[in-house]
Amino acid sequence: MGSQRGRPRHADLLTPAEWRTVNAVRHSMSTRQIASRRGISPDAVKFHVANALAKLGLNSRADLRRWAGIPANSSLRTASDPTRQKGSAPVSSELRLGPIGQIARPVSDVARAVGWYRDTLGLTHLYTSGDLAFFDCGGVRLFLSAEDGEGRTVKTVAAEPSVLYFRVPDIQAACTELASRGVEFRGAPHLIHKHGDGVEEWMAFFDGLDGHPLALMSQVGP
Repeated sequence: MGSQRGRPRHADLLTPAEWRTVNAVRHSMSTRQIASRRGISPDAVKFHVANALAKLGLNSRADLRRWAGIPANSSLRTASDPTRQKGSAPVSSELRLGPIGQIARPVSDVARAVGWYRDTLGLTHLYTSGDLAFFDCGGVRLFLSAEDGEGRTVKTVAAEPSVLYFRVPDIQAACTELASRGVEFRGAPHLIHKHGDGVEEWMAFFDGLDGHPLALMSQVGP
C-alpha cells in the first residue's frame, strides 16, 4: 500500500488557520490587515479565504461575515446549548444587556500609550497583543488600538472610537433576540481571542441609530 501524501484531514470543518482567517474576516479586517496581524502573506490570506468559501459553499466575504459557524473545540458550543447547562434559562423578550464591558479608543503609538496609561494614570495593564492593548478600569476594559501613519484609526469595527461593548452571558441567544427586534448585525458572532487559561472572547457588532457600531461581548470558560 502506498503512503498517503499531504496533510491529514482535519477533524473540524475548517483548519485552525482557516478559522483564524474567517474570524478576522468576520471582524471586518481586510486582507492586508489580516496578513499583517497574522504575520503571513496576503496570498496566504486569500488562499485560506478561498478554501473556507469552497468548504462552506459560500460565494463571498460578505457571506462569510454572516456565517455563524463555531469551531468544534470551542467552549461556546457547550455554553450555547441549554440542554448541557444545569439551571440555565433561555433568553427571551426579557433580554437586558449586561454592563458595559469594554470601551475602544484609538492612539497614535500603542507602546507609548501603554506606558502613559499604566505609569501616569495608574491603570492596571491587562495585556498587549500586537498593536492592541487592554487595561482594567474598575471592571470596565479599556481597549487601545493603533492609528495608521496619518493619524487615522486602522479601519476595523473594533478600532472605531467610542465603541461600547455590552456584556451578555450567551452571545448567540442575545443576537437572535436582538435580530428579532430589528437589530441588524454587521456579521455573525466570532472568536476574538483565546486566553492562556482557555477562556474565549466572542463579539458581534451592530449599528446604532446613528450608524456607529455597538457590540456584544461574551467570555466563555473552558
